[in-house]
Amino acid sequence: MGRLSYPRCPRAAAWSGEMALVFCVIALCGCATQRVTNPERTATEQFLLSKAATEAVAPLSFDVLHGRRVFVDDRFFGAPEKAFVLGELRAKLLLSGVQVAPDIGNAEIVLEVRSPGVGIDRYDSLVGIPALGATAGTASAATGVPTAGIITPEVAIVKGIKQVSFAGVAYVAYWADTGEVVASSGPFVGRAWRDDWWILGFGPRTAGTIPPVDHQSE
Repeated sequence: MGRLSYPRCPRAAAWSGEMALVFCVIALCGCATQRVTNPERTATEQFLLSKAATEAVAPLSFDVLHGRRVFVDDRFFGAPEKAFVLGELRAKLLLSGVQVAPDIGNAEIVLEVRSPGVGIDRYDSLVGIPALGATAGTASAATGVPTAGIITPEVAIVKGIKQVSFAGVAYVAYWADTGEVVASSGPFVGRAWRDDWWILGFGPRTAGTIPPVDHQSE
């Protein structure tokens, strides 16, 4: 007996073709990227920290120290990223009419600065398939055979990176000779943020409180 043949549903064939096309587009949009910065901090991270430092220092008042020779003591400023905050603090002192002394021996008043923290929180989100694989060192350690690093490309339908920076600052000022407290203020916390979004590999679309960084050459 002859085999019966059934006509293929054209609607199912069209649907299969559309799904294959969508998958190909997404796969082509996926790519593996490497983060390279010079210096170690990216421009975005530096803008985030400096903006948060500016917001934290802005509410501080140094009117009572006007015209005085003040030494800034940062020994108790434990945050590793203190340069951003201390730079803004010294500028605020100078603009307030305070004479910043280079050493404690020439100062009338000692200004001890402290911070609850300075840093950046980062939140990554991805709708798609993340990059998978291992570096050369990891693969060699697992197998005992030197291998090259193999990383599959990331296939991202929607990808987002949110960075939020915080900087906290407070101070207490006292007479250098007697140790009597003159003034104190804080702590105040500054905040800055930036959101980057990619859709099917196109982007980023950027929003935030710092200048966006354009990575395209002009």
